Amino acid sequence: MSVKTEYYDVIRKPIITEKATMASEANAVVFEVAIGSNKPQIKEAVEGLFGVKVKAVNTTITKGKVKRFRGRPGRRKDVKKAYVTLEEGNTIDVSTGL
Repeated sequence: MSVKTEYYDVIRKPIITEKATMASEANAVVFEVAIGSNKPQIKEAVEGLFGVKVKAVNTTITKGKVKRFRGRPGRRKDVKKAYVTLEEGNTIDVSTGL
């Protein structure tokens, strides 16, 4: 298994929302990450995949909502988001593919 595959196990996908776009003005990028990943792993994965310097990593866990599936109550999965602040002069364009 290659190192790049391990990085993609940590970082699932970029999150492109209004709030994430506002964070990008402060030189930050938002990713959905694996629920069991920690901040050093996220920092290493972002630096390895995109070739940028990471200043800080902040994480949040959003609990899954209870919704109805086929008439029965079910629960959406919990989602962990990482707000990755980049050093000055580093950028990641998430609108293009990897």
